[in-house]
Amino acid sequence: MQVSWKALLEAFEFASFGSMGEHRAFLCRKTGKVYERTELLDGDEGQELPNDWEDDDKYLSIPDKRELDLGKPLVLDFAREFLPNDYDEVRRIFSRRGAYAAYKDLLARSRALDQWYEFESKATEKALRDWCEINSIELVD
Repeated sequence: MQVSWKALLEAFEFASFGSMGEHRAFLCRKTGKVYERTELLDGDEGQELPNDWEDDDKYLSIPDKRELDLGKPLVLDFAREFLPNDYDEVRRIFSRRGAYAAYKDLLARSRALDQWYEFESKATEKALRDWCEINSIELVD
């Protein structure tokens, strides 16, 4: 099945937003169309989903960043490689709530924010492309 890279990336970002399971995205195995669903809207607000959207044979759930190890494990990989002197502090930050805000403050102080965004973007693209290959998805555009 063919899927637009842009549509897949947008759906991935949607699925990764908020708390785990709050936002979900699905890919129709037959058409390659992407559907999004959020627990934040009631009933029929938002995008119209097919009646059989929960059928795993027809729809593939698009992973979020946690499912592809692009959360804390990626942060620790980055800190290990680019902020070795701050690695223990990054580990402490991620042992508490509100970790990403504190982490971004550390990155800003270390002048590594742009480097982090580039690292995260490359890792996200690789993980998504690997996921597509595993699931026999051909990316277009």
